Amino acid sequence: MPRIDPSRPNPYSGSPLDRAAGRRDDGDWIVAALDHPATLWTPVWRNRSLMQGVAEQRPEALLLTGPAAAGLRDSGGAWAFLGLLHGTPLFTVDISAEDAPTVGTFTDLRAVPGLLAPDDAAILAHARGLMHWRNRSRFCANCGAACAPRSAGHVLHCPACQAQHFPRTDPAVIMLVTRGDRALLGHSARFPGNMYSTLAGFVEPGETLEEAVAREVFEESGVRIGAVHYHSSQPWPFPASIMLGFYADALSEEIVLDTTEIEDARWFSRAEIRDHDAHGFKVPRGDSIARRLIDDWLALDE
Repeated sequence: MPRIDPSRPNPYSGSPLDRAAGRRDDGDWIVAALDHPATLWTPVWRNRSLMQGVAEQRPEALLLTGPAAAGLRDSGGAWAFLGLLHGTPLFTVDISAEDAPTVGTFTDLRAVPGLLAPDDAAILAHARGLMHWRNRSRFCANCGAACAPRSAGHVLHCPACQAQHFPRTDPAVIMLVTRGDRALLGHSARFPGNMYSTLAGFVEPGETLEEAVAREVFEESGVRIGAVHYHSSQPWPFPASIMLGFYADALSEEIVLDTTEIEDARWFSRAEIRDHDAHGFKVPRGDSIARRLIDDWLALDE
């Protein structure tokens, strides 16, 4: 297969933020930023992000400042410094303890696929992922003691055993397996309707990315692969993954399903994928790297 370069950035990537990691341990600077009326805030409520324009199908991130933001930290939820947006400090705070937020509309990022501006999508995904980690990591994995936040919310410190815990990101490979003019797509029970997508799975300890690609493809479909070609990556904070996208050249065609992994897998031609509705199946949503892998492969013969 010829090299396939990404046609455009993946959704949730290309953040406009300067993460300004050097400021995280500058306590005086963080305190001043927290109290400054121009500082920006993007709250998270039960894994949902604050937006406006959702009903009109023109969603935008709603960043709060001044009086609108002043009461957010009173909820007692976790907070963190995300970085500088065009020089202005931006924080996130979890307000999930509130039964009904008093500001704006909170929407799941996955409910507005492809509709957010790239910068907004990247910022909201960043905040969602970091707050999910904070809420799921309140106690030390070594000794069980309650942890205290450090480094402006990016480190959790255990006062009992002195362990430090850092945000978790789980690497997962996702790959479009091809052979000539056909691609291998699978259907999982968790997919909506009759959607078929690229194969994927988490990287295991002591495994290279290429080995993970080969193992996952064989485990799920029984297909053996040869060359593996990197395409691109995508943050996927649902809840805490980084998707590493590849193409893989198939060496065999016979499919032997592991039905504990996927319900079905088939070889589809380019023509079938382009006209998928007429052939009775769906392809992945537009904000996924799976769709990007498929679209860029389809574009090879255009």
